[in-house]
Amino acid sequence: MTIKTTLAALTLSVAFAAQAQVQWPQPTQTTKPWTRWWWMGSAVNEAGLNQQINALSTAGFGGVQIVPIYGAKGYESQYISYLTPKWMGMLDYTVAQSKSRGMGVDISVGTGWPIGGPQVTVEDAAAKMFVQTYTIKAGEKLQEKIVVNDEKQKAAGAFLSAVTAYSQDGKAEVLTDKITDDGALNWSPQSGTWQVYALFVGKTGQKVKRAALGGEGYTLDHFSSKALGNYFEKFDSAFGNSNHGVRSFFNDSYEVYGANWTADFFNEFKKRQGYALEPYIKYLTEPVEDEVTARVKSDYRETMSALMLENFTTKFTDWAHSKKSVNTNQAHGSPANLLDLYAAVDIPESETFGSTPFYIPGLRSAGAEAQEVGPDTAILKFASSAAHVMGKPLTSNETFTWLTEHFKTSWSQCKPEVEQVFLSGINHVFYHGTTYTPADAPFPGWVFYASTNFVLQNSLWPHLKGLNEYITRCQSILQSGQPDNEVLAYWPVYDSWHNAKGLDMPFGIHQIDRWLCPTVFYENVSALQAKGYSLDYSSDKMLAEARVVNGEIKVSDKGAAYKVLVVSQTEYMPLATLQSIVRLANEGGTIVLQRLPKDVPGLNADIDRQKFNAIIKGFKPVKKQDAISEIVIGKGKIILANELQKALAYAKVQREVLADTGLKFIKRKIDGGKYYYIVNHNEKAFNGNVNLASGAKSVVLLDPQTGEVGSVGFTSGATTTFRLQLQPGESVFVKLSDAKDTATPKWRYVEKEEQPIVLNNSWKLHFTEGGPSLPSDKIMKAPQPWTGFTDDAATQSFSGTGIYSTTFDLKSKSADDYILKINELYESARVIVNGQDAGIIWSVPFELNIGKYLKAGQNTIEIEVCNLMANRIRYMDQKKMEWRKYHEINFVNIHYKDFDASGWEVMPSGLENVSVVPVKLSK
Repeated sequence: MTIKTTLAALTLSVAFAAQAQVQWPQPTQTTKPWTRWWWMGSAVNEAGLNQQINALSTAGFGGVQIVPIYGAKGYESQYISYLTPKWMGMLDYTVAQSKSRGMGVDISVGTGWPIGGPQVTVEDAAAKMFVQTYTIKAGEKLQEKIVVNDEKQKAAGAFLSAVTAYSQDGKAEVLTDKITDDGALNWSPQSGTWQVYALFVGKTGQKVKRAALGGEGYTLDHFSSKALGNYFEKFDSAFGNSNHGVRSFFNDSYEVYGANWTADFFNEFKKRQGYALEPYIKYLTEPVEDEVTARVKSDYRETMSALMLENFTTKFTDWAHSKKSVNTNQAHGSPANLLDLYAAVDIPESETFGSTPFYIPGLRSAGAEAQEVGPDTAILKFASSAAHVMGKPLTSNETFTWLTEHFKTSWSQCKPEVEQVFLSGINHVFYHGTTYTPADAPFPGWVFYASTNFVLQNSLWPHLKGLNEYITRCQSILQSGQPDNEVLAYWPVYDSWHNAKGLDMPFGIHQIDRWLCPTVFYENVSALQAKGYSLDYSSDKMLAEARVVNGEIKVSDKGAAYKVLVVSQTEYMPLATLQSIVRLANEGGTIVLQRLPKDVPGLNADIDRQKFNAIIKGFKPVKKQDAISEIVIGKGKIILANELQKALAYAKVQREVLADTGLKFIKRKIDGGKYYYIVNHNEKAFNGNVNLASGAKSVVLLDPQTGEVGSVGFTSGATTTFRLQLQPGESVFVKLSDAKDTATPKWRYVEKEEQPIVLNNSWKLHFTEGGPSLPSDKIMKAPQPWTGFTDDAATQSFSGTGIYSTTFDLKSKSADDYILKINELYESARVIVNGQDAGIIWSVPFELNIGKYLKAGQNTIEIEVCNLMANRIRYMDQKKMEWRKYHEINFVNIHYKDFDASGWEVMPSGLENVSVVPVKLSK
């Protein structure tokens, strides 16, 4: 960042300044980033664990999340079976070593994913329903036995659950009790031709993906509490009454395919929906898109959602608490209301998959290697919203999954992606990820099939601390205080569920272009945030639990308070939700409806519909402004307006005009003030005044990149205005305080950049570590990438560290500061000035303030550059060196095809266009 704090002493006493000046919160285990730690085959040992935990700690990690997976070939004799006494011994050693270094340990409740294993019997395995149809005419007997035809399903114990016959004119007759033990149908129709639908309960047959030794087996039935209870018995046996130092038990995303049923589904459905599902079997299976089908499927999906919440998620939380631990859960992908699932756990966890197309100058794009559907804050906010609404302090995220192709991810590409995660309200980052590698494994070590590779063998590892320190500073603030969002946005899940297509409806994070992006809800929340409104999402269940406190809507005592509830255009709304809205208005809340809902969802809805229509009919809207009407109810009101932004302005909900600058932000409330996290992801630098919608008696800027802190001049009343400088790719925290600040040093803005000192005198380049071999030393007039020395084959295949060094004369140290600028850096650099470590350059813009290390006269600059692993991998594949030696999926590229780097172009490595720029700073 091209801004700097003054080091001049203040006139106040040192003691007072030390007590009063604004400082960064102290880093903790939780504010540091954690990493998912794959144990391949659980082939770990104490020496290796100790070495890697120490390396992780030194690099700035706060903890690990252990996930055992498939193993490396040739090491089978070292595999340790999951949850055996030996495996538990390795866990205990890991916890002890981590604790001694101030780190924490989480573990997954299973190996690979999704949850399952050898303790899952066929009975407890993921279930599916399937239908066989038969035709029978009047007066005839069905000759065919109604038994399972599929041999695999027969072997899995599939059983008949219901039989219903349908006449040509739509009549239904349930015949389940007309079936004999051997499958004969004791019934014939009196007239016409009937279709007989037999519903069987079978098994998906899915087994755990990427399982480790001792974790192989069927995937669990997530809708059966009995199945989950049986599953955890193995953990109870291994753990006993202790959690063995595990902070949180983790469950990965729901990736159970075709699991659309559970054995007792008919009874559970009737209990919840008030009618029997058996007469409507064909509506679940036939590709008929009519109203009855949509309503039956809506009820079916609501029941599935309730079962997953009650029989899996809530009970998973209870089990973790019984071990005096917490739990972490990825709800996305589930055929359920994601908000309710996230809300039922201690640490809701989301996921970023792929890369976002940022347009920051100097930032390398993933290009054609990017995933089709990248990260989107709208889906990330499902997890953070649940945490905010329910008052949970942490929202975690599986971060950097497939950010780029293997071996091509730089730390500079990670920064804007993790910033987008923070801007969505997430504050507890887990890297995806790190693979345990034994000391005798050659380069590139053991590598997980899905990038990004945060491993010790990564040639960029020496500079990872720069990224980790940045995240630690950010999370130290983002984990403090409370979220400060004004708007609670209702997610109309029933509009999604009321769909005649398909059956179960998983809300997958990789399919948001199908179920989220096309909706009015998505359009509205995206537009509101772009205009400077901060918001969270609410489910129907949350609204049922909500109340009004001091004119604001709260769902939980510990949760956030919201000035307004916004309901996007909604077709189908449960009666209970409409009643909740009326109750909240009556208690003094403000609700904005884009349009009155049309109807209640579901099939058995006549009584609810009558009550629903009576409430709607009882509304007496009074026009207040153009296209804005108001319904006064008790102490509060419902505002009807198609244009939500106008409605919020009418409700006196103040937006942040900061959004008009194109800068992104998120806010946190703290005792005595607020924090704003502001990020520039634009193509152009920002240098001007910004206005924040909060008053203040002092304003302090905190740079998470450098750690610098400084107070700034401002004007304040109901809002606060001050000057801000942010280059593309930079970020800053702004602390608005209710108290005056006379102790924090002043922030000094860059007022002018003087003529740059271009470092085009003699340079030396010396390679210190890496491979496959060290290139020879180079001497050059101007710095250039080492891959430009094509006459030296070693430079084309080398991945590692090279040190560029030069000297230059500074006639007089007359400028206020000096900025080292590297126009092209491939990929990161540690800068040494006159023998002093000046810091790491790892993100865009590739700049560093070095004035305090310079002197009048001759100065020496050494720039330690680390490049990507890509060129060495390219060389190894060209030479057909065997390094991909894993069981199961082995190793794939970003498009899940066989990985082959032999055809890659050489990735530029090193640096060029280096200058030192004298700058004049504000006084």
